[in-house]
Amino acid sequence: MGNTKPTKSYAETISQAQVMATGLNNQSAEVAKRGIDADFIKKLEKTRTDAITLNDEQERLKAELKSKTETLDTKMKELGAMLSEAKKIVKIAIPQSGWREFGIEDKR
Repeated sequence: MGNTKPTKSYAETISQAQVMATGLNNQSAEVAKRGIDADFIKKLEKTRTDAITLNDEQERLKAELKSKTETLDTKMKELGAMLSEAKKIVKIAIPQSGWREFGIEDKR
């Protein structure tokens, strides 16, 4: 299946798990007859809180990545400008036959 997007958002699923856990706790005697015991409900609640923690961490990392990408973009622009300046100077200061030493493949 690859990278298909979930049909429900994480927030929707987390919210549904909360409602389900409440309902299961309220009707525990009835659902226990069909195999959903207190351990299952506890595990559902724990899995839900773990998912919240992981979702919060993922959101923080997304923000950190965005910030790091902006910093990198700024640095790459600076680097590109410096390379451009250096290339101009090399072309003025060095005969064309020596340009290759600087990684310049230009003919002029």
